[in-house]
Amino acid sequence: MMLRIRSRDGLERVKLENPNATKISDLKSIIEKQLGIPTHNQTLSTNQNLLLAKSREDLLRFTDMSNPNTPLTALNLSHGSIVFLAYEGERRVQGPAAFSPAGSFGKKMTMDDLIAKQMRVGRQENPHCEIVSFDRDCANAFQHYVNETLAFAVKRGGFMYGTVSEEGKVEVNFIYEPPQQGLEENLMFFRDSEEEKYVEAIAAGLGMRRVGFIFTQSVSQAKKDYTLSYREVLQAAEYHAESGLKEWVTAVVKLEVNEEAGGADVHFEAFQMSDVCIRLFKEGWYDTEVKEDHDPKLSVMKKDVVVGVKDTKEVDNDFFLVVVKIADHQGPLSSTFPVENRSTQVTANALKNHLERTKSLPFVKRISDFHLLLILSRVLDVNADVPALTECVLTQSAVPEGYQILIESMASAA
Repeated sequence: MMLRIRSRDGLERVKLENPNATKISDLKSIIEKQLGIPTHNQTLSTNQNLLLAKSREDLLRFTDMSNPNTPLTALNLSHGSIVFLAYEGERRVQGPAAFSPAGSFGKKMTMDDLIAKQMRVGRQENPHCEIVSFDRDCANAFQHYVNETLAFAVKRGGFMYGTVSEEGKVEVNFIYEPPQQGLEENLMFFRDSEEEKYVEAIAAGLGMRRVGFIFTQSVSQAKKDYTLSYREVLQAAEYHAESGLKEWVTAVVKLEVNEEAGGADVHFEAFQMSDVCIRLFKEGWYDTEVKEDHDPKLSVMKKDVVVGVKDTKEVDNDFFLVVVKIADHQGPLSSTFPVENRSTQVTANALKNHLERTKSLPFVKRISDFHLLLILSRVLDVNADVPALTECVLTQSAVPEGYQILIESMASAA
């Protein structure tokens, strides 16, 4: 007997050798063997609403096939009957093994058609990043600027730097803001390779690396019906793919109306772009020409992909988002020095004011600020001086007198 199994991956078939002697536990074993889904991850039902279940609690409501000892004959299942399957986790669905190239019984299929049939888009349940923790000072310095100065009227973004643990925990300790232009719905980075060379040298000296992309959504976007727009999906996927880091985090900062308090609160949300999202980006599936009348909550493909049981060129952006838990911590750096590439240019006078304001602290504490180190790196040797200074900051050891004199002379020249 053949049974048809419908899941989020579409319609598949399993073959039963002795249906009269087959129990539900046997069917689950057959599904595991033929479709590669472990028995403990399977929930079966003859009710198609099973595929609409959103949580574990929803799945538990479908009990018609929950008893492993129930024979299939008791469920009135016959050759060709459909059984609905929900399962946890990810799997690679085999593509069609053969096809009829022509004839009146089916459309001729090209190689592109076959590849598209194998490109299935589904939700990824688990992120590679267990949790992302933001240094409180650096997160506050970022949100304060977009809230108080930009008033969330236009978008702002940056690259997050920190550490990644073996368990997949990401800690963000500073945010570098590249030269950029933010509009209401679009954010453009004007990448400066020379400046990024200094940034990477500082990060390496501090035992850190680039770990994510952070951006704000404007107040006009808050009225739209999407979590991320298609432009944001493309930009986030680009930077994720560029990083080569599986734990890479995309963080969104937005203003949300608090109706009870009669005001608005700043919210941080964190995601990972799903594995299939990054694969689609790397393989050039996205139609990157975003038209004016395009629905921003949909990602557009150059050719059909399979979502559920449907072939489509439009995919809801939420399919590509994997939620990451958020925490905060007090990191090793301060974030009080003026930030690069903002509306007010950072001058030597800022260095003078900073050193004056922090004069009661040990000198190494006074320079333990990424944004200050970035200003210093422009006049120091990136291969010798920057590693020497960042080593002092990393270990919180005394700064050599020569560097102190040099830095203080830069400040006094203002």
